[in-house]
Amino acid sequence: MKTFAIQNEYIKIVAVSTGAALQQVIVKDRNNSDVNVIIGYENVSDYKNNSIHLGATAGRFAGRIHKEGFVLNGRKYLLANNSKGVHLHGGEEGFGYKDWQLHQREEGENPFITFSYVSEAMEEGYPGELHAFCTYQLQGNKLIIRYKATATEDTIVNLTNHNYYNLAGKGSVLDHELKINAEEILEKDQYNVANGNFKPVANTYFDFRKPIRIEDHKDFKGLDDCYVITEKEPLATLYSEQSGIEMKISSNQPGVVVYTPEAMEESKMMNNPLEKYPSICFETQNFPDAPNNDHFPSAVLKKGEAYLNESSFEFAVK
Repeated sequence: MKTFAIQNEYIKIVAVSTGAALQQVIVKDRNNSDVNVIIGYENVSDYKNNSIHLGATAGRFAGRIHKEGFVLNGRKYLLANNSKGVHLHGGEEGFGYKDWQLHQREEGENPFITFSYVSEAMEEGYPGELHAFCTYQLQGNKLIIRYKATATEDTIVNLTNHNYYNLAGKGSVLDHELKINAEEILEKDQYNVANGNFKPVANTYFDFRKPIRIEDHKDFKGLDDCYVITEKEPLATLYSEQSGIEMKISSNQPGVVVYTPEAMEESKMMNNPLEKYPSICFETQNFPDAPNNDHFPSAVLKKGEAYLNESSFEFAVK
């Protein structure tokens, strides 16, 4: 396991080869002090057993797929079930557990780190050998996260980063202001798998169409839901009054899974103290269980074609 750091005048990041994970994203607050705005393990060895995908790459398919697997080109593929009878974040040992190789690292005006991983055919039940690349690039006050992939035969793919954000670097995100540009979320079944229906956010606690402090939202009790993006630049905005740091998220993906864990294992984290609802994830991606819902955007990557998930996280001080 190795760590790599790059920085420019606005942002510094530290990445870990295991899971192609981010351990630190450091930006300045309104007092010009450094803040690590993601939750990271203090000991990098903990990324070897990263069951919560802290900062890691989720794949080969992020999110949940029905326990029956999926059908592609007339053939049924059964996937490894690892979460209450469903397939989650790539299976029993998804991309977040794998040792990625340093593919390229460049300094300069727009520095970047690129990791690569080759997923063997039928790993966790997926067809085709997949060549995946994860790039973290700094462009001014933006962190660009870019996933590319090609396959030796038709397959499905849905990659995303799983950073847990807290723009104060500690405490809770309940005092953060959140706006999500989405009119609907995906409805889920009893196994938390998308059932193919769309549910309006209006008049529900999923509604963040206007900026609101998370703790002020009526009946808020945590999120683990895929929002159907209506505006991609930005698709969401997060702001901490405590630090003055604002983050705008943009992506070429149709959805974003927003996840707010109620608690985290504070003793293992660089960030402390941590309080109830200590962080929030923005998993920009295709819709969960897309292979089993023909009216969802296709998750099929055909042989000879290229997959691209590109998202940006823009930081500013207000």
